[in-house]
Amino acid sequence: MDHLSHRTITQIGKYKLERGDLPPDILLALLRQMLRLRRMEEALIREYHPADEMRCPIHFCIGQEAVPAALSMLIRPTDYMFSHHRSHGYYFAKGAPLKELFAEIYGKETGANGGKAGSQDISHAASRFYSGAILAGAVSIAAGAAFAVQHKRLDSIVVSGFGEAATDEGAFWEVVNFAGLKKLPLVLVCENNRYATFSDQLKRQASDNIYERVRPFGISAVRIFGNDVVQVYQALKSAVDHARTGEGTVLVEAYTYRLNGHVGPEDDSVNNYRSATDIEFWKMNCPIRLLEEVLTQTGELTPAARERMETVIAEEILGHFAFAKANPFPECPDWRRSNWSEASPLADKLLGSAEESQFDHCQADARLEPY
Repeated sequence: MDHLSHRTITQIGKYKLERGDLPPDILLALLRQMLRLRRMEEALIREYHPADEMRCPIHFCIGQEAVPAALSMLIRPTDYMFSHHRSHGYYFAKGAPLKELFAEIYGKETGANGGKAGSQDISHAASRFYSGAILAGAVSIAAGAAFAVQHKRLDSIVVSGFGEAATDEGAFWEVVNFAGLKKLPLVLVCENNRYATFSDQLKRQASDNIYERVRPFGISAVRIFGNDVVQVYQALKSAVDHARTGEGTVLVEAYTYRLNGHVGPEDDSVNNYRSATDIEFWKMNCPIRLLEEVLTQTGELTPAARERMETVIAEEILGHFAFAKANPFPECPDWRRSNWSEASPLADKLLGSAEESQFDHCQADARLEPY
């Protein structure tokens, strides 16, 4: 594991998860959280077609459950979390109500955003969770929030979840520079799943080890095998504690893999951008499977306990679907009020005191020489 990268990772073969010193209750809770997220995503995929009642694109996170499961046990309600377009895992991690996520995907007025945001822009302000489709947007806005938290001396930290493609953007490196300089209470979580849509990171960047490149900016950084939920939990706990005690920003780069297509529920294997060998490696080393094997071997997870866990999760998901389908669609909105506020006294005052010539582009154009 000393030279972990996407060039070498499949050479591991069958990964052996070590339970470390985590107690059984933590390990079982991690398994339960991963299963809840996996079964939720699988159920949404099954329901998407042929009913076609979900009218928004969805970026599923099947195979990437370890990071959200660990975060869900480490983040406080007073913390802030920002996510990229593959948002479900982070929404789940922040403890935002899942029934409102389902309703949002169905476009219902009881959804987290009144049915107007869909999956990849879903937010839940009461839970302090925000996602967005702009690449590296989650990183940029999270840095601003972390600066505000620091300035106001709030008892909070900020977590930003994103994929390795965000590091293709200049905005990411501006954030790293600023966060390192100011020692912001920020945890940057890069789920490096290798592909930006169909584009291999190793064809876009000379190196896939992002954690090495952020260190010169004053950022503490670590790389981990992102399907080892024990290692993920330990790394994220250390990162959260580091940020919470005022020691500055941390980046955790978790090498993982999405087993589903880029955007679902359709399978995108027709594009032939991933090898069968790689897919088989990641299926064999599914984060749920790795932890289950250890807990079964030690007797901490019995078949009966596993079945009870699945039953409770299935009932929970049925309840989310019932809530989403039973509620109405929103009324046709006033798009004017949806895009700006009529109550802007400061802006009105500033504009009222400005001369028209200060922002009249026609006058500036008049000074230009004709062709």
